[in-house]
Amino acid sequence: MRITIIAGARPNFIKIAPIVHALQLSQKVNVNISFRLIHTGQHFDKKMSGDFFEQLGIPVPHSNLEAGGGTQAEQTAAIMIRFEAELTLHPSDLVLVVGDVTSTMACAITAQKMGIKVAHVEAGIRSGDWTMPEEINRLVTDSITNYFFTTSEVAGDNLRRSGVEDERIFFVGNTMIDTLLKNRQRFVAPEIWDRINLITGEYLVLTLHRPANVDQEAQLKELLEEIIVNSRQIPIIFPVHPRTAKNLANLGINAPNLHFIEPLSYLEFNFLVERAKLVVTDSGGITEETTVMGIPCITLRNNTERPETISIGTNELIGTDPANIKPYFDKLFNGKWKKGSIPPLWDGKTAERIVDQIVKIYE
Repeated sequence: MRITIIAGARPNFIKIAPIVHALQLSQKVNVNISFRLIHTGQHFDKKMSGDFFEQLGIPVPHSNLEAGGGTQAEQTAAIMIRFEAELTLHPSDLVLVVGDVTSTMACAITAQKMGIKVAHVEAGIRSGDWTMPEEINRLVTDSITNYFFTTSEVAGDNLRRSGVEDERIFFVGNTMIDTLLKNRQRFVAPEIWDRINLITGEYLVLTLHRPANVDQEAQLKELLEEIIVNSRQIPIIFPVHPRTAKNLANLGINAPNLHFIEPLSYLEFNFLVERAKLVVTDSGGITEETTVMGIPCITLRNNTERPETISIGTNELIGTDPANIKPYFDKLFNGKWKKGSIPPLWDGKTAERIVDQIVKIYE
């Protein structure tokens, strides 16, 4: 059985790392399994060096399609053209895609056009917001997927409502949490930890990158000002996404407890998250990690594709209105944040279940 694994951006590699490890273990007892790891090059990240792959313990990709840049349509087309050439040179029995980036959708379409079955890891999650490119990617990918590996029962229910049969849905858990749990003892303090003498439980971590929050300077400025005003003067550590950096330059925000830093490595960033009093973010994946680590989290979005982080975990969805920030900060500093728990099957064994299921399908 020949499997082609697709990753298009840094978070994808975090999700596929445990699948690669599980496949490598399976190869020791099943010599008929082989895989190729393909980086589409959708996102260029200077931290995607050899050190990144070494941190996650995965091989450097067999091929980089270098299909980054351009508009959504240009990028989709470039990925499809180059991935078609890859599959022509290296035929596959199954293309495995993860998450919801453009590469996920583009490679799923290409595989199906070439008569190759598709498995989608993290299938079925939905925000209901069609203004998000990721939501379109999810919908298209799941409409042409053969095997659906889900992180929650909610995701499975979403698929069933769209007409997917039960026998094609496999509730396996969350590979992102596999990576988190495997590496938790390896987290390493970033340079800022000692430079400003951070103390566990006495600082906030902030990440922002979504257009609704960072593309309009007035909105970004109001959000930052509200966070600063309500932070009780404890340090705010803000690893700045390149998208956000462009607009920050014009805002003139200057507070003694606000620290802008470069994006961090996986092990450094999660070191900070695990010891934070609160994480404020508009990311989806970070809310999963805070839930497992038991760290309070505020999501500055009007919707989420990961409702289990709210119903079960430590996350609160508060919208993008800066006025909503104060009540939640008050709740935090008054010691009234919900405790939260870990969603079912987020136990570090998801990748094993995925590979076991694939082997059963192809026996």
